[in-house]
Amino acid sequence: MPDAVTTPAADPALDEWRTYDEFAAGIDTYRLPNVELDGTDLTLSLDGGETLSLRFGPSSVEWSGLGASGTDPYDAVAVREDVVFVNLPLESREREALTIVFSTSSHRATVIRSRIAAEAVEGTPQVGQEFWAATTDGGDATGEVPGPSRDLIGKRNVYRYSPHHLYEHVYVSSQRYAWQCLEGVQRGHGDMDLSTVWKFADGLYLFCFREFRIAVASVWLHDLGYQLRTTGIFLGLNGEGASEHSRAGGHIYPLGSVSYPDAQPV
Repeated sequence: MPDAVTTPAADPALDEWRTYDEFAAGIDTYRLPNVELDGTDLTLSLDGGETLSLRFGPSSVEWSGLGASGTDPYDAVAVREDVVFVNLPLESREREALTIVFSTSSHRATVIRSRIAAEAVEGTPQVGQEFWAATTDGGDATGEVPGPSRDLIGKRNVYRYSPHHLYEHVYVSSQRYAWQCLEGVQRGHGDMDLSTVWKFADGLYLFCFREFRIAVASVWLHDLGYQLRTTGIFLGLNGEGASEHSRAGGHIYPLGSVSYPDAQPV
């Protein structure tokens, strides 16, 4: 008779779902470097008719729009020579973040507002997100308007954020993606969460997710062109129940993709 197959004992740690601040520690190790926007003034015209104005200093930005205003810190990354990813981890409005992606060549932009709801509701992510396409005041807008995309459906990628953070993503529909942790404090954990994908430009995709099990959401800009890099941020509640902002980024390793022969995902 063949030898019996021994199944490894379950890791007791798998029963303990990690808090957002535990898995986010160090997840920006391989992030692209920050750039300063000191002296840059930017006015965005949003597709809903509103305006968002930004005046950048060396480490803070004066902003107004979307029914509010304030002076807050920012961080910015030049993901390409002409595309900048900017996040405002708001201190003037607790439990909120504004993320802007803009192009200095096409003068297109996107704006994402992430907000933590006051109370958790069963079956609904506690951190919600809103999306706007926009144009900048840098010149006449050219090229495709950023908007929802199905281009990632069926793709399977691995993301390396640090020597201790390795995650796999499978994009299963226009509304959900599946993930699992291959290395890190969440190793063995995985789920299927709500997601939104927008195409910003050729090879550049805005990927945002909102988790069910813990109060956290994220905004990423995937460069699936030659660079295969991603730049992102998190907003969520840490283990003590306080709101926290984190930066993230790393390398993308495509594993492959599938196509559906007949019925398509939503």
